[in-house]
Amino acid sequence: MKNTDIAAPDYFHKVVDCQWACPAHTPVPEYIRLIAAGRYSDAYMINWHSNVFPGVLGRTCDRPCEPACRRVRVENEPVAICRLKRVAADYKDDIKERLPKPAAQKNGKRIALVGGGPASLTVARDLAPLGYDVVVFDQDPKAGGMIRSQIPKFRLPDSVIDEETGYILGLGLEFRGGKRVDSMKALLAESWDAIFVGSGAPRGRDLDIPGRKEAAKNIHIGIDWLSSVSFGHVSKIGKRVIVLGGGNTAMDCCRSSRRLGGEDVQVVVRSGFEEMKASPWEKEDAMHEGIPIHNYLVPKEFTHDNGKLTGITFEKVRAEFDAKGRRKLVPAGEPPQHFPCDDVLVAVGQENAFPWIERDAGIDFDDHGMPKVDTTTMASTNRRVFFGGDAAFGPKNIIWAVAHGHEAAVSIDKMLNGEDINDRPAPAVEIISQKMGIHEWSYKNEVMLDKRYKVPLRDKVIALKDIKAEVELGFDQQLALHEAGRCLNCDVQTVFSAQLCIECDACVDICPMDCITFTRNGEEAELRTRLEAPSNNLTQDLYVQDGLKTGRVMVKDEDVCLHCGLCAERCPTGAWDMQKFLLDMTHAGNSCHPPRRSAA
Repeated sequence: MKNTDIAAPDYFHKVVDCQWACPAHTPVPEYIRLIAAGRYSDAYMINWHSNVFPGVLGRTCDRPCEPACRRVRVENEPVAICRLKRVAADYKDDIKERLPKPAAQKNGKRIALVGGGPASLTVARDLAPLGYDVVVFDQDPKAGGMIRSQIPKFRLPDSVIDEETGYILGLGLEFRGGKRVDSMKALLAESWDAIFVGSGAPRGRDLDIPGRKEAAKNIHIGIDWLSSVSFGHVSKIGKRVIVLGGGNTAMDCCRSSRRLGGEDVQVVVRSGFEEMKASPWEKEDAMHEGIPIHNYLVPKEFTHDNGKLTGITFEKVRAEFDAKGRRKLVPAGEPPQHFPCDDVLVAVGQENAFPWIERDAGIDFDDHGMPKVDTTTMASTNRRVFFGGDAAFGPKNIIWAVAHGHEAAVSIDKMLNGEDINDRPAPAVEIISQKMGIHEWSYKNEVMLDKRYKVPLRDKVIALKDIKAEVELGFDQQLALHEAGRCLNCDVQTVFSAQLCIECDACVDICPMDCITFTRNGEEAELRTRLEAPSNNLTQDLYVQDGLKTGRVMVKDEDVCLHCGLCAERCPTGAWDMQKFLLDMTHAGNSCHPPRRSAA
């Protein structure tokens, strides 16, 4: 194997599993250390630079970082990364003076953003301070998009949305609320230099089964119903409610129903419980509030009496798997089951709707009615039009919308500076030694068994009486300190200098995970079989360094390393060092225009 090039931006980035898994590549361990030090405002600003909405995401993120957390290699539960993000937002000082200032002078380029959700607001956040004349159009009177309209207030209070959208609206852009865009061709004719479409996936899927039309008065599309609740148009529901669907929208619907008068609220899904698309914690929250979830039931008919809904008839199914492991639901052969109810909320998925984009506007669509969008540049087939968020690739989540917004902003900035939008400069990287003495480091490097701390909840009886009462109370500062201490600081890397090594094997002896091996070189597949510990995770690299006097190579399996620093403490020559890895993602502005620094 060749020597590992640790100067390559992605090498240590992939070792910081949580940051690599985050679509916006938030430097997670860095802000967690700042929280542990009580530096909440600094932690907030690190988040704000990457993910734009720390207070919102600290309550609602789908948490792709947490399954990747290295803590699960010590015990079952990852660090509560998402809830620590909220801590930074809850306890920060006034950070307005730390935000970018509105551009003193405009650059003459006009950008239209369609939709006021997270993707568009991220583009606005990145481009407005650079002098672009940014205008955001949204059909709703206030900014936020689906953050405001589809997430219940008991999960995300309006005050948090107002604060974080306000930071962006204060950067010198124009927000035209209550202004619906009805024609892409008309927008293109207004001579915008670039247009970004972040209009979301605004249409909920319906169920076309017998009784749907007759009982329509009490059958509601989930996301539309949530919007009506959010804006105060709906304030009650029947006592018996059935929610169809197994995603996060379904969980929001059933929990909202409990707060609006639903006494007997049930969720019915066609899949198995483990296959539901809802996040595990969303399912737990629903069941905590006394909402049962029924599995393997397919709705066949809405029953009604002279147009009044009386219930739903379901067919029981079971899962069958073919030789390739593909699942198919087949009738279980049991009698139909009838669930009586007063209202039904249909939350079986969302889809995109672009009736306002004419098909001769120079934007190509695929067979599913989705625009053809480049996954890197977010560009459509019309060179002036870019997409992001759910509008680009279908329903996903807020953090992906933010990531799309950053990439689209880079593309727009490069295009309007006459550069190739496909030229994406690498992130800047830096690694800095953490050594303060022979046995002292500038970070806490203990590895202890420490179970995940639970977030305090509002009393259930009180919570169910008020749809605007936030259920999760968040960590207090003491709990935050304890939870932050569970982080293994996996951005502090073990860096090896072969010329300093005397091959005493002290590091091999002291490593608690047996992840360091000195051996002869070889092809990777064969070399992995000769390591001190089994090397089963092929998705993480081997750190290889040659140049040893014996001709052997040092091989460290990045998969099982806990970044405890014992190798560096034990090494008598300083061949091992603990160095903090910092990654600065390429955003619009000077960083996206070459030349770009990349040094280790």
